[in-house]
Amino acid sequence: MRRKQVVLSLTFLYFSISLLGQQSENSALTLDQCISIAMLKNPLVLSSMHQYQASLARVGQAKAFPQPSINYDSDLQAKLLDFKDSGESYFGLSQSVEFPGKRSLRGKIAIRESNEIMADLDLLKLDIVLQVKNAFYSLLLNQEKLKYAQQNLELSSDFQKKAKLKFDAGDVAKVEVLRASVEASKASNEVKKASNEVKLAKAYLNFLLARKKYSPLEIQGELKRPAINLDLEEFTKRALSFRPEIKKISFSLEKGNLQKKQAFMTYLPDFELGVSKHHIVGEGKWWDVTLSFPIPLFFWQPKKGEIAEAQANINSINNEAEHIKNFILLEVEEAYMNALTADNQIELFEGDILTQAEEVYRMFLISYQEGEIGSIELIDARRTLLEARKSYADALYNYDVALAALEQSIGQKLEGEVK
Repeated sequence: MRRKQVVLSLTFLYFSISLLGQQSENSALTLDQCISIAMLKNPLVLSSMHQYQASLARVGQAKAFPQPSINYDSDLQAKLLDFKDSGESYFGLSQSVEFPGKRSLRGKIAIRESNEIMADLDLLKLDIVLQVKNAFYSLLLNQEKLKYAQQNLELSSDFQKKAKLKFDAGDVAKVEVLRASVEASKASNEVKKASNEVKLAKAYLNFLLARKKYSPLEIQGELKRPAINLDLEEFTKRALSFRPEIKKISFSLEKGNLQKKQAFMTYLPDFELGVSKHHIVGEGKWWDVTLSFPIPLFFWQPKKGEIAEAQANINSINNEAEHIKNFILLEVEEAYMNALTADNQIELFEGDILTQAEEVYRMFLISYQEGEIGSIELIDARRTLLEARKSYADALYNYDVALAALEQSIGQKLEGEVK
């Protein structure tokens, strides 16, 4: 079944790369499209796919029969290399015959090794998906901050013009114009800084998609708050069932037990069967049949060598399994706590902070226009509003990133509706 899946995946890969490549050059990419491109074109994923194909080939090699041998023996030659006048000759065929079950056992071990590589590939895909999601969300966040920086620049420029008009009319002091100019300069620098952050975020996402660093890239999407039921107990159960490391350690343990069985089977002899035509000059021709097999005289060697090694490997795998289980549980709990914290932050912003910051800014703007307050109070109110909006975007970003890490930690995609 795994072999068929890989063949189908590779077929789909070759047909999809060109289509996705054209699409990515001409239109804005969604998160799902970015993930699909990364799965199809990321060099690490492609390299791991080829390693899995190689492991499938090794399964066939492990199950292969030994090659037969053709034997020719020329004896009693009067002269060196005088095959024609040799007094006695043998010509025959020999074949190594393994004890029943050995060849099948090698194949089972090779299959487990192939399954281990597939588990590593699944783990790599989870990691690539997490990196793509983080890069995608980071680009969305930086684009959002660039938008706020541009809005702040527009407001600062407008405020600077109004301050100059009021100064010319004698309504405000020169210091108001200077303050407005300083704020406009700061806003301009923030736009440049935010633009650079967007450029770097695009370069990193391009890198993950196996594209040139500064290839044109546009994405479509938004930072949002999916309605996910955050249940730590459920996440823990799913992680212990679906994480590739759990599957790999299971395959490793199966392989270790098979290798131990293989070590015990070294006590069972292989056979060497040969048939040859025996010719003696002047006396005639006969058929010879030979059968040979080793005697396990030094019976303690496998027990101290291969069997002991296999048992030590099994013990090591059991200890590693316990460590991996504990590490996975720690990852799940960390991602869960981060998601819970970010969700609570979003609740605060949506419930009070954003509304209050917007209301305060509107009140201060009206008061400034009516001459009740100076520019410092208005600048502080506007700065507070922009910081609140940026912090809200940060909270959404942290929540989406935490959910992406949670998906990676349980080995499954989370489904949810936008609140």
